[in-house]
Amino acid sequence: MSTQLDPLSVSADLLYTVKTEGDAEPLRERLAALDRSQLERALAGREDKLSFWLNCYNAYAQLLLEEEDPDLIDGGLLERWKFFARDRIPVSGIWLSLNDIEHGLLRSSKQPWGFGYLPRLFPSSFERQFRLAECDPRVHFALGHDAEHSPPIAVYSPRDVDEDLDIAIEWFLEENVTYDSEENTATVPRLFRQYRGDFGGTYGIIGFLREYNAVPTDTTPSLEYERVDRSAELDVDLDADDVRP
Repeated sequence: MSTQLDPLSVSADLLYTVKTEGDAEPLRERLAALDRSQLERALAGREDKLSFWLNCYNAYAQLLLEEEDPDLIDGGLLERWKFFARDRIPVSGIWLSLNDIEHGLLRSSKQPWGFGYLPRLFPSSFERQFRLAECDPRVHFALGHDAEHSPPIAVYSPRDVDEDLDIAIEWFLEENVTYDSEENTATVPRLFRQYRGDFGGTYGIIGFLREYNAVPTDTTPSLEYERVDRSAELDVDLDADDVRP
């Protein structure tokens, strides 16, 4: 493990330690105590921010599950929402939630609902300073939300983050997208529907599928979204797609 104190090394070491079931507490303390000017220098570029926040999210998603009931994420809708919305991640003196990292910092201040078109209201000064300048839809294939459709969790570095994201996408699309040549239809996970604005709408999704060879490049398929089993959800007046973090 690296002994460097720079933020990028700390985030990478934290995720590696979590993956290998080591003692993560010293690295959590380092992450919490990072000097703001040090963090600003370390996260000067797009690749730096992308790899840092991906590592932080995936490390803490696992840590928080281990500290609470591991079955919580499979529970009711409100329990899931609380898990992602609570501020329990200290970074450079600021308390963040998993939602803050995903929707505020990685998706450049967008709401988790609104199909990827609505901005996140009143982002904090910390969020404005350290978020990605633009939403990169590839992050949806790198975050470990739950067992269903979760990609293999990788430790990202600024040098390799773009290549590693492309690998994660290729794995995800191969496992979760089907193309019917006779009907010219692609069946895709519902995250494409929930965040379609991140991809540039329907035609952006189709272009994304073509880019990663999930559908033939000379086709324009219609899209069908996987169905969701709502039997385990709480009876609330919300659409499940609109509230999933």
